[in-house]
Amino acid sequence: MKTCKVFSLLTIIMALSTQVFAQAGRPALQQKRIAHGVQNGELTRAETRQLAREQRHIRHKKRIARADGVVTPGERREIRQDKRQASRHIARKKHNMRKRY
Repeated sequence: MKTCKVFSLLTIIMALSTQVFAQAGRPALQQKRIAHGVQNGELTRAETRQLAREQRHIRHKKRIARADGVVTPGERREIRQDKRQASRHIARKKHNMRKRY
C-alpha cells in the first residue's frame, strides 16, 4: 500500500515537471529561431519586428494569466494556441523567399 502511494506520487510529480519544462523551453527555442533567421538573412527587418512583437504579446498574456494566481485551463489553452501560431509564423516568414540584404 505504501509503495503504491509513493509510486503514484512520483508519477504525478514527473508528469507535472515534464509539462513545466516543455512549456519553459518553447520561448527560448522560438527566440533562437528568430535570431538564426536574422543572422542568415532569411528575415527582413519588418518580419523580425512582427515576430518580436508577437513574442512580447505572448509573454504579456502569460503575465496577465498569472497575475490572479491561477492560470485557468482556458487561459492555458489560449496561450498554447498563440505559441503554436507564433511558431508557424516564424517558419512561414523564414521560408517566404524574402531576403535581408
